Amino acid sequence: MINNKSIAVITGDIINSRTKTNPNIWIEPLKDALSYLQHNTSKWQIFRGDSFQIEFESYHNCLNATAYIKSCIKSIKGLDVRIAIGIGKKSYEGKNVSESNGEAFIYSGEIFEKLKKEKQNIKLKTKDEYLNKEVNLYFKLALIAMDNWTVNSAQIIKLSLENPNMIQSELASIIGISQDAVSKRKKRAYLNEILELNNILNHKLKNLKQ
Repeated sequence: MINNKSIAVITGDIINSRTKTNPNIWIEPLKDALSYLQHNTSKWQIFRGDSFQIEFESYHNCLNATAYIKSCIKSIKGLDVRIAIGIGKKSYEGKNVSESNGEAFIYSGEIFEKLKKEKQNIKLKTKDEYLNKEVNLYFKLALIAMDNWTVNSAQIIKLSLENPNMIQSELASIIGISQDAVSKRKKRAYLNEILELNNILNHKLKNLKQ
């Protein structure tokens, strides 16, 4: 049954996947990331070898989900992702994500096709063009940090998003580094600013007309 609420659809692909002779290096981490974010396996799919799509029933925290996927892939040296976020209605429920359709799927696909040409690794599209311009400017600024995450930075982002209630000493014990090192890695990755931007995006999307 289709409801009248807006959903989020993320379409993406792996950057530099062809530089790795063994695709399992990134396919397994990508599967783990998508299944962590969406337990319903019919709502995500990997296709064409290095492309993927995932559907969320709510657009809430879509930037955090995007940051999580990016952190999982950038934890592998030399790899990155392009991600297109479409937010809108769903008009058809298929057996899996590739068979479903609606505004969110169309928007995500349209913006994904432009990512490589525009050289911006994260973009969003809704039916509100002014909102799109504003949010995509935020993303462009955020990507100054996110595109430059080191493997260490990506790993601390991934771990922090998986364990939002853990204090730094607990994160440090998992990684096997000092608490001070955890703090420095978070600052270099601009984790707090990304979380703030996610909250701002949630607020702005809440005002998006259904």
